[in-house]
Amino acid sequence: MASLEHIDAYLESHLNESIAELSRFCAQPSVSAQNWGLTETAGMVADMLRRRGFSVEIFPTGGAPIVFAERKGRSDRTVLFYNHYDVQPPEPLELWETPPFEPTLREGHLYARGVSDDKGPIMSRLFAIDALLATEGELPCTVKWVIEGEEETSSAHLAPFVREHADLLRADGCVWEFGTVDFRDVPIQYLGLRGICYVELSVETANQDVHSGLGGSIFPNAAWRLVWALNTLKGPDERIRIPHFYDHVRPPTPREQELMAALPDPAEEYRTRYGIKGFVRGLQGGQELRLAEVYEPTCTICGLTSGYQGPGSKTVLPARASAKVDFRLVPDQTPEEVLRLLRAHLDAQGFSDVQVTFLGGEAPAVTDPDDPFVRLVVDAAEEPYGVKMQVVPMVGGSGPNHVFQETLHVPIVTAGPGHPGGQAHAPNENMRIDLYLKAARHIARILRQFGG
Repeated sequence: MASLEHIDAYLESHLNESIAELSRFCAQPSVSAQNWGLTETAGMVADMLRRRGFSVEIFPTGGAPIVFAERKGRSDRTVLFYNHYDVQPPEPLELWETPPFEPTLREGHLYARGVSDDKGPIMSRLFAIDALLATEGELPCTVKWVIEGEEETSSAHLAPFVREHADLLRADGCVWEFGTVDFRDVPIQYLGLRGICYVELSVETANQDVHSGLGGSIFPNAAWRLVWALNTLKGPDERIRIPHFYDHVRPPTPREQELMAALPDPAEEYRTRYGIKGFVRGLQGGQELRLAEVYEPTCTICGLTSGYQGPGSKTVLPARASAKVDFRLVPDQTPEEVLRLLRAHLDAQGFSDVQVTFLGGEAPAVTDPDDPFVRLVVDAAEEPYGVKMQVVPMVGGSGPNHVFQETLHVPIVTAGPGHPGGQAHAPNENMRIDLYLKAARHIARILRQFGG
């Protein structure tokens, strides 16, 4: 086998070539929310994998295609990479310094929509595979990929695919879509994701908008109707008022609390980065803030739409109003249960006229922090990053990791080139080139050590 020095030398000498390939990848739009470029991007992903000797199959779904690939290694031990090729919509376009689908290098960062979430992580893993193949001629272990195109819209077709193809996807360990350093540049190992239940609440009180002078005092107002309904969901104390909502909430275990206590206090970094004056419920920081951030479920109004919102005035009584609401879920909640409780609550409060449209959801899932695969990945990070990886038992975001755990019974870890200023889902999304190189070095070490 080649030495790690030879692998690292390959990565350093071929970095520009890999960034060029990543730039071509990011230049291809793949916005799942707008059904833009998904088939073309799936084909592009398949071609990149085939060029590296993987056998590839593109599976059609009721939405975006799913790409599966496999290449045998020296060892039959198998690592499964989960990634997604779809990206968030680029709007608002006017806030981008350079066009979102014209990748641009500036001051050690590559800017483009999807470069952080999730095309950069895909390419950093391919870059590590390039180095292993170039220096050793084969992979140390068997590698499989499942790369979907609907993660940004709640992965509607992934769970059925995983359950139907469980034998095809069988693996000994799974490396999830992302990985990041924190604000100290310390690599973070995220071992769990919260679940999510995303809904649209809507109400219609007339067949058309009405002159507010005519209907203001005698017609029902859809906007007010929706506001009153929303007001029943959560109180000023931030407590969610849906009966039985908290019945299945599992508190963090002593081991999880121990790992959370070892993390730095994020309070000041959050205040500075996001320009907030304080936290809800008077939270100050420390362990109380760390635990509340990920181990408490949420009810978030993500957007409100009704009536006229253009420049100037328009005296109108809205006939229709809608709101997008997400519930972030913790173990052992499920989106199905929350959806049922929400409908029952609105009906009991007299809002049976408020429609609930389910837009997607996933259950939470966590990996045992003491699993041997976790320890291997954590240890493999120390040399590339120059500092020990810190384990975080759960993060506030969501993803379809639960279906992999419940179907494949596989430990799931994170590794990738993310950083706190990466602006994922926002204008000027970016990736640091130095972290891209470190992530590739980390992945190469994971595969070598796992292959024995």
